[in-house]
Amino acid sequence: MKDWREEAARAVPKLDGILVVAGLSGPATVVRDAHGVPHIRAASVRDAFLAQGFVHAQDRLFQMELNRRRALGRSAEWLGASAFASDALSRRLGMAEACRRDAAALGEEAQAMLDAYVTGVNAFLASGAALPLEYRLLGAMPEPWEGWHCIAVMRRLGLLMGSVWFKLWRAAALPLAGEEVTKLRYDDGGGDLVIGPPGEETMRWRAALSDLAPAVAALLEEAEADATGGGSNNWVVSGALSNTGRPVLAGDPHRVFEVPGMYAQGGLACPDWDMVGLTVPGVPGFPHFAENGHVAYCVTHTFADIHDLYVERFDDGARHSLFEGRWEPVRRRNESIEMRGEAPREVEVVETRHGPVICGDPAAGTALALKSVQFYETDLSFDCLPRMLRATSVESLYEATRGWGLIDHNLLAADTKGRTGWLLRARVPRRGRENGWLPVPGWTDAHEWQGWIPFEEMPRLLDPAPGFLATANNRPVPDDHPDYLCTDCHPPYRAKRVTELLEDPALRGVEGAARIHADTFSLPAREIQARLRTLDGLTPTAAALRDQLLSWDAQMDAGSRAAPRYIALRLSLVRRFAEASGLGSLAGHAFLAPPPGTTPLVQLWWAMPALLRTDDAGLLRGTEWNTLLRAALEEVAATPPDTSWGEMHRPRLTHPLSALFPEAAAVLDPQAEAIGGDGDTVQANGLVAPLGPRAAYGALSRYAFDVGAWENSRWSVFLGASGHPGSPHYADQNPMWSRCEMAPMRPRELTLRQELRPG
Repeated sequence: MKDWREEAARAVPKLDGILVVAGLSGPATVVRDAHGVPHIRAASVRDAFLAQGFVHAQDRLFQMELNRRRALGRSAEWLGASAFASDALSRRLGMAEACRRDAAALGEEAQAMLDAYVTGVNAFLASGAALPLEYRLLGAMPEPWEGWHCIAVMRRLGLLMGSVWFKLWRAAALPLAGEEVTKLRYDDGGGDLVIGPPGEETMRWRAALSDLAPAVAALLEEAEADATGGGSNNWVVSGALSNTGRPVLAGDPHRVFEVPGMYAQGGLACPDWDMVGLTVPGVPGFPHFAENGHVAYCVTHTFADIHDLYVERFDDGARHSLFEGRWEPVRRRNESIEMRGEAPREVEVVETRHGPVICGDPAAGTALALKSVQFYETDLSFDCLPRMLRATSVESLYEATRGWGLIDHNLLAADTKGRTGWLLRARVPRRGRENGWLPVPGWTDAHEWQGWIPFEEMPRLLDPAPGFLATANNRPVPDDHPDYLCTDCHPPYRAKRVTELLEDPALRGVEGAARIHADTFSLPAREIQARLRTLDGLTPTAAALRDQLLSWDAQMDAGSRAAPRYIALRLSLVRRFAEASGLGSLAGHAFLAPPPGTTPLVQLWWAMPALLRTDDAGLLRGTEWNTLLRAALEEVAATPPDTSWGEMHRPRLTHPLSALFPEAAAVLDPQAEAIGGDGDTVQANGLVAPLGPRAAYGALSRYAFDVGAWENSRWSVFLGASGHPGSPHYADQNPMWSRCEMAPMRPRELTLRQELRPG
């Protein structure tokens, strides 16, 4: 029997000594700190990007190639049938064509960056180093890299994030919910806290069904007659208010817990710049989180509406789609997807003037097509990456991002001159606000894009008052903003809590940032407690559980015994909500099928607090909220959870190959610690309602920049610096991360040194 631990250890490449690297024009040095984080220094810009590609491949080759395959619709060749649906979506979206198009349109500087980076990746492939363990398991060999592959990996990182899933959810729910469908959105916390103007609360615009009449008619026509049926925090504090006299910038990107982790820590220096930050294996530069000695920057997802869905009408045979009274030819192609363990599967792709059909069968006469900023026009986001490295101020950083469009961000920044700022970094089309709610008719020009919101008119703030600003996927601007930007966004709980914590001067530094990262106070739990106080008619066991929850401090601490009972109550209540409303029966609806899929329980979990707060029973078909809450309390009281929240919430970290190779799973799957927090707390280790209380997503990294005293900046990632299961740095940061602790960004203790020499 093969010893997979020994095999994994042999697959870790040598990380010290002298290596000859093809393509380098001069020597480069890679030093690693105690956590194995690489810091690269090269003699030129080209050599720096080449060395970054080499080191990314050295540490994360399998992850890079799997993500490239996922982006291009080829992951089923390795993962089998479980990956078919996502591969098919990638083929329908035309990922390869879009990435080739964008790469060809880039400026000379970005083209040179991509060329150098993939030269470094391919130099590693030719170096004779041992292949990662995963290639041995699969019996596969790595394939060479081309520059446009980097764009594919980056595009996959934010693929279809945001509005498309909310629109599909409401479209599926419309026949059941009727005029109540506009209540099916994420909770507003009782009043949205917007990013700009800072501190302003606003009420959301709620569309009337009359506003949506054309879309409603189109969707009800499409529906069958018997139809019954993915955040982050960041904040910035000015030097005038921080406890150091320098700006502080901190945050954490929240995503699903993928193995290996999505981001890789690293440093990259040459005579032109000296960067430290989070990198994306497979992508050059530092697109999201970094500092260059002059300016630091970080992002959260802003939920700008950059995706529209169109209900298309097709003729017999689906050879044409209708637009403005004319039948236009559709574009068709067939894609063959190779499958591990079975014969290839065929996918027919149908595209209209708006984009590819992603839901429904055109042969039936109607289907939904996607028009997305991420694909519709040539994107030049990669032109921004080399410009960002050279930025010396908040203003020059923001100018460097002109044209960024791959995914929408709240870009916070601070510089050594003391400036701070926020920019909504995105390309957003101009069109009617009604497009944000549901798929709209595709056969009329009433819902077409009317150009783009100019870069100069995107929301931004410089040196925002009162001197600190937090974003947490909350609404960027009020709904009366001149341009339509957003319909759906996350509740303001986390943004409000971070803002509240920043009122304490002691929390406005790097050490304070760690305490903010660790905060587990739940505002929704407080609201549930208020509701529980009004319940009567309970059995003694239910009354005892209610009393325990009322005496709880609403902290989702890992050691709490009340927190798991609160979550059990909320899970029971949302299941009852799904049943009473009938919306739970929508699971499996065609509109909810595009990967990663939309699940009714997830959507109802996030919509429920607003309905409870206002006692809005419009979706309950004659039932009352207190009736459901009383039944849920009785259910949980009968068999209450009897363990700590941390144990119940402990993540299961699963490598993408462990199900295929269970004999190696003990080596592939990292061990996770017990953790606190939930999706409503600043320590946002969230659960997915259909899967129960186990944490499924959270902060992939935590960071805090001390702007101008960079040696004080700190960070951690949820696993480790290496993607090799046999490396001591595969998951060595997880205990530190689980405690919300951070280590120095710029290395104080160097453990390994490697010289890369031209060859």
